Amino acid sequence: MAGGLIHRVLRRKLQSQSAVPALSWFISRKVNEDAGSAGMRTVALLGAGVSGLLGFATIASADEAEHGLGVPNYPWPHEGILSSYDHASIRRGHQVYQQVCASCHSMSLISYRDLVGVAYTEDETKAMAAEIEVVDGPNDEGEMFTRPGKLSDRFPQPYANEQAARFANGGAYPPDLSLITKARHNGQNYVFALLTGYHDPPAGVLIREGLHYNPYFPGGAIAMPKMLIDGAVEYEDGTPATEAQMGKDVVTFLSWAAEPEMEERKLMGFKWIFVLSLALLQAAYYRRLRWSVLKSRRLVVDVVN
Repeated sequence: MAGGLIHRVLRRKLQSQSAVPALSWFISRKVNEDAGSAGMRTVALLGAGVSGLLGFATIASADEAEHGLGVPNYPWPHEGILSSYDHASIRRGHQVYQQVCASCHSMSLISYRDLVGVAYTEDETKAMAAEIEVVDGPNDEGEMFTRPGKLSDRFPQPYANEQAARFANGGAYPPDLSLITKARHNGQNYVFALLTGYHDPPAGVLIREGLHYNPYFPGGAIAMPKMLIDGAVEYEDGTPATEAQMGKDVVTFLSWAAEPEMEERKLMGFKWIFVLSLALLQAAYYRRLRWSVLKSRRLVVDVVN
C-alpha cells in the first residue's frame, strides 16, 4: 500500500508540472496572435490612409490638369462697393493692348467713342481713330472704298476671319477680349495670373513644340507665348513698365471693357439707397406721429355704471 500511495503522489506531481508549461504555451500563443492581429489592423489602417491620400492627390492633380491651377485673389482697387476704376490704369492698359495684344486678339464690341472721357479726350480719340483705315460703302457708283476711322468705328480686327486666325497661330484661335473677364471663372484674377504665370515646366512634364507651359491654363500647355516682359512698352506718364504693372493695367482695361457701366451703376445704387433711407425715416416718423395718439390713450372700464 505504501508503494501505491507513493506512486499516486509522484504521478500527480508530474501532471501538475506538465500542466504549467502547457498553460504558459497557450497564453503566449494567444498573446502573439493578438499582437499579430493588432499589427495587421494597424498596417491595414495605414494602407487605407495612404491609399486615400494618394487617391485625393490623384483627383487634385487631375482637376488641376483639366481646369488649371487655382488662381489667387488680388486686391483690385475697383472692387469696393463705392470704388471706381483707376482711369490712369485704363489708359495705360489700352496702350498695352494696342502695342502687345491687338496683333492677335480682337475687341469687336468696343468703339473708339467709348474711350472718350474714360481714358482720352475727344480730340485724342479722334486722332487715334483717324490712324486706321476702314472699308466702307458702297458709294454712289456701288463700289466699296476706304476712309479714315472715326469715333463710331469699332476697334480693328487683326484677322479677316477665324480660319485666317487659326492658320496664323498654329491652329489656336485667339479669343475676343471684349468680355474676357466675364467669360472666364474668376476672370480678373485668372487673366492676371495667366499673363504673369509663365515659367519652365517642372521635371517630368513634356510640352509639345509650339506650346508654352503655364499652370493656370487648363492642361498647362498654351499656344500664346509670354508677352509681358519688363520694358515691353514705354508708358506716356513715365510709370515703370514692369511685368506686374503691365498685367495689372491691361486687366483693369479689360475689366472696364467688359463692364463700362460699373461706376454709373454703383453711383445709381448709392443714390437709391440714400433716397430709400430718407423714405424709411419719413415712414417711421409718420408711423410714430399717426399712432402715438392711439398708443398713448388710456381706456378705463367703469363696471359699476
